[in-house]
Amino acid sequence: MEVNEDFWRGKRVFITGHTGFKGGWLSLWLHELGAEVHGYALAPNTTPNLFTVANVSESLASSTIADIREPSLLNEALQASGASIVFHLAAQPLVRYSYESPVETYSVNVMGTVNLLEAIRKTSTVKAVVNVTTDKCYENREWVWPYREDEAMGGYDPYSSSKGCSELVTSAYRRSFLSSSGVSVATARAGNVIGGGDWSSDRLIPDFFRAIDANQALSVRSPGAIRPWQHVLEPLSGYLKLAEKLYSGEATFADAWNFGPPDEDARDVEWIVGQLVASVPGAIWQRDEKSQVHEANYLKLDSSKARNYLDWQSRWDLKAALDSIISWHESWHQGKSMHDFTLSQIAKYEQSERRL
Repeated sequence: MEVNEDFWRGKRVFITGHTGFKGGWLSLWLHELGAEVHGYALAPNTTPNLFTVANVSESLASSTIADIREPSLLNEALQASGASIVFHLAAQPLVRYSYESPVETYSVNVMGTVNLLEAIRKTSTVKAVVNVTTDKCYENREWVWPYREDEAMGGYDPYSSSKGCSELVTSAYRRSFLSSSGVSVATARAGNVIGGGDWSSDRLIPDFFRAIDANQALSVRSPGAIRPWQHVLEPLSGYLKLAEKLYSGEATFADAWNFGPPDEDARDVEWIVGQLVASVPGAIWQRDEKSQVHEANYLKLDSSKARNYLDWQSRWDLKAALDSIISWHESWHQGKSMHDFTLSQIAKYEQSERRL
């Protein structure tokens, strides 16, 4: 099943976190599909950032710059949008930062979810909700097989734990309030999402390009850590298909869903760095020997449920994803229109063959 352009044409969509990396890509894609997109988020917290570089604001019907922790502003923006579909991406998204600011992390990721679900209860137009959490919401036992949607929630660090909490909050609101009101709510768990236009701090690929631009060696703290890497368009396509099903009111889709890459794309950090260094002349890396906070070492997702029930399938292997990111970064340096270039990558992805 492909993303249905006819379905999205004219739909009013509300996105929290639209100024972020994933939210920016989603906003651009939805606008191309013909949706009327309304955003609610803080201002971008890096310079440069995708929202500005790719002129994401051109694709928005409205953009409210405000905090997810402000219930009255959130209520007002959601009701004013008249949205029937909500994507919740606003979050404190960084593991290591969560050790420095645990209260902020829980406030944004847990109470921010509560605030949005409360606003949805008060907004009669909403029919479908996708809460985007993370693969790190699972209680990570460092085992070798992928996690399924019915595994226990958990998390060693405050970020992972807060996202497990967001999952539990969403489940409680679905069963206690929203299902009986005709609102279909699901959660979506992606892998380590990568793509052009990510300038987030403390992430491998943005750190690589920062090192390149500064003519420095990339410092790598956990070269043996294995992650389910995937281009940002992979899970976004899953979120879109899931929202289509939720809108139809089929109760079986109001549940938790994994959108991870095939097993062969669960690679260690050193493999990723090797591919990047080989593709960019002059790039070098070194191991960061400083003492590090705890991060999961081994993580995979089982996406059988999405493949079987949503007919969702990834399209780009990891090499293609990395090539697209390098191309995006080079085009930005060349001064190209990154709005147009980002849309061209979305179109290329849509035209790609599905991986079997």
